[in-house]
Amino acid sequence: MVRNAIAAGMVALALGAAAQPARAQDRVLLQLDWIPTGEHAAYYAGQQRGFWRENGIELSLTRGYGSGDTVNKVAAGAAQFGVADVGAVLAARAQTNVPVRSISAVYTHSPHSLFVLRSSGITTFRGLEGKRIAITPGNSHRLYFPEVARRAGTDPSRIQWVNTDASAMAAMLIARRVDAAPFYSIHWYYQNKAARRAGEEIVALPFVETGFAIYAASLVTHDDTIARNPDLVRRFLRGAQRSFEWSRDNQAEACRLHVARNPEVEQDDCEGSLRAVMTFVFNDHQRQTGLGRFDPEHLAFTWRVVAESLKLNPDWDPTQAIDTRFLP
Repeated sequence: MVRNAIAAGMVALALGAAAQPARAQDRVLLQLDWIPTGEHAAYYAGQQRGFWRENGIELSLTRGYGSGDTVNKVAAGAAQFGVADVGAVLAARAQTNVPVRSISAVYTHSPHSLFVLRSSGITTFRGLEGKRIAITPGNSHRLYFPEVARRAGTDPSRIQWVNTDASAMAAMLIARRVDAAPFYSIHWYYQNKAARRAGEEIVALPFVETGFAIYAASLVTHDDTIARNPDLVRRFLRGAQRSFEWSRDNQAEACRLHVARNPEVEQDDCEGSLRAVMTFVFNDHQRQTGLGRFDPEHLAFTWRVVAESLKLNPDWDPTQAIDTRFLP
């Protein structure tokens, strides 16, 4: 009888627990920094694998229009989290105290580069005066380019910038409507494949060749989110790191998941981009500092480059725009 009563009690407890409503998921929007190429496969794969859902977050993703635009969208509350270049975050914070901070490094060094056609004869950043370069609003390449040009001996004031949408830049380059277009070197594989179909070949000119060994993409959020809901920030970052670690170890599957959501991206293009991405995320720097963390000297150098490019106060403290307390 006693055993029966205990068993009945356990069944009742189990039924009662099952009847309790599951914890509501926090609905979160992550704004990317650009169109969803294979560069962003880890985010889409992590979303579909449920790595954010495991942390109580129902994640949605939306395309970006450049890092500057992403910073502005997060500042305005249009998205809770974003992917944006650290330089854009530092500049916005230093210039107008925009209430957005980088909460995790993503790329430990810069993949910024200029894509040109081999047939153009352009092989360096020298002698670009009068050339037409495509650009999108808020694009971090535009932020850095004047200093890159100066270091190479080119007068940046004599560049012709052609404003366009991110999705049109490569087509404009291949069609010779512009002489160059700025891209992360991560995107070379699939952009060059498109160029070859048109009988051309794309050459990447990395900014780092002029000394731009700086931080690049980061995860960002609003000051108010950090202050009012630090647990959400912590859970978001757990999901993000799990997504990158799983995608590093399962790149083909990560790309299959990405392509399922973004069918305009081809599987081999995604894999080419994702392979390159992982070299910027997992490397000696990451092993020394920890995934997502900023090295103080590297951050200070990044700010010096940004400050020099925009004629800002080099003595401003860049840690004012960084908060990595919530990283796993």
